[in-house]
Amino acid sequence: MAVQRIYLDHNATTPIHPQVVERMAATLRDTYGNPSSVHHFGQQAKAALDEARSAVAALVGAEPSEVVFTSGGTEGDNFAIRGAAEALEAGGRRHLITSAIEHEAVLNTMKALAKRGWRTTVLPVGETGIVSPADLEAALADDTALVSIMHANNEIGTIQPIGELAGLAHKRGALFHTDAVQSAGKLPIDVKRLGVDLLTTSAHKFYGPKGVGATWVRRGLRLLPILYGGRHERSRRAGTENVAGIVGMGVAARLAVPTMASEAERLAALRDHLETAVLAAIPGTAVNGARAQRVPNTTNISFDRTEAESLLIALDLAGIAVSTGSACSSGTLEPSHVLKAMGLPPHRTQNSIRFSLGHATTAADVERVVAVLPGIVDKLRSLTRVPVRA
Repeated sequence: MAVQRIYLDHNATTPIHPQVVERMAATLRDTYGNPSSVHHFGQQAKAALDEARSAVAALVGAEPSEVVFTSGGTEGDNFAIRGAAEALEAGGRRHLITSAIEHEAVLNTMKALAKRGWRTTVLPVGETGIVSPADLEAALADDTALVSIMHANNEIGTIQPIGELAGLAHKRGALFHTDAVQSAGKLPIDVKRLGVDLLTTSAHKFYGPKGVGATWVRRGLRLLPILYGGRHERSRRAGTENVAGIVGMGVAARLAVPTMASEAERLAALRDHLETAVLAAIPGTAVNGARAQRVPNTTNISFDRTEAESLLIALDLAGIAVSTGSACSSGTLEPSHVLKAMGLPPHRTQNSIRFSLGHATTAADVERVVAVLPGIVDKLRSLTRVPVRA
C-alpha cells in the first residue's frame, strides 16, 4: 500500500502552480528572443519581462522600474547589502547592522564585508524572536550605512516591526533593507508603508519557479552592481534575463494577490489547530517564538527528549514532510542558529521541528499529523531514560 504523502515544508519551497508551469512552457517554446535585441523576437521577450515586472511590483506596492530581477533570495540579499554598502563606502559610512536570526544569505554577506574592514553589529533577540527597536536605536551610529532586518523569519515565522525599525535607521541617515522572502505572497506588502529602501523576494516561496527572484530598489537609490557585464536591468544586474523564470514569477505574483487574505485566514486556522492539538496530546512540547506576530502558515515546536533529526526521519517514513529549520542549512548537525539566538536551552534548540503549511494543505492532512505524531514521539522517547521536562 502506498504511503499517503503530506507536504508541510512550504517555507523551504512551494510546489509550482500549474498556471505557472503552463505559462513558462509556452514562453520557453514561443518567446525565445533575447530581450535586449531590437527585432520582433527580442521585443516580444522584453514585453514578457515588462508584464512580469509589473506583476511583481504590484505584489509589493512598488513601481515596475524599481524592480530588479535576480536569481533568487540569496543573490537579492547580496545585491542589496553589498550594492548599498559599497556605494556609501566613499562617504565614510562603514558600519552595518543586522540581527542574529537572519538568513545565512544576510549573515554571511555581513561576515564577508567584515573581513574587508566593515564594522558590523549583530542585534540580539529574546525568546520572542523579535528585534527590539531600542536595541537598534542604541546600535545606530553616525557612520551606519545600512540596516538589514528580515520581514518574517523562515524558521519561526515571527514578523518584525519593520516600519518602526526603518524609521529609526533613517533618523540616523542609514538605509534599510528587509529580506521579505518568507512574507511576500503570504502577507500584504507595501514598500512605501513599510518605509524601507530595499526589499528582497524569491519566486519559489510563493508557488513560482526556483532560480528567480527580485529586489525592489527605491527610486533614486544608487547601488553598485555585484555582477559586471552588459546594461541589463537598467545597468544594475548584468546578464541575459531568465525570461521563462521571470514570466513564471510574474504569474505566481499575480495569482497570489487576490487570494492572499482568505488563504492566510485558512492557513492560520489550520496552523493554530495543529499547535493546540500537538501541545495537548504530547507532554514536553512548546511553541518557539512569539505566537501573535507570525506569518499564518508557520509553527516551530520543540519536543523535549526527542532528537529533531530522528523525528524528521520518522515522520518522513510515515509520509509527512517537515523540517528542522532552514533548508539552506540542511545536512548540518548544528542546532538552529535562530533558536540559539533566542536563548533557548539546548534541549529545545536541538529538538525542534518546523511545520509550514501551504495551498494544498487540508484539514485532513492536519488531522493525520495529529493522529500519528504522539505515537512517533512516544516511540522515540522510549529509547532514552531521561524524564520529559514539563
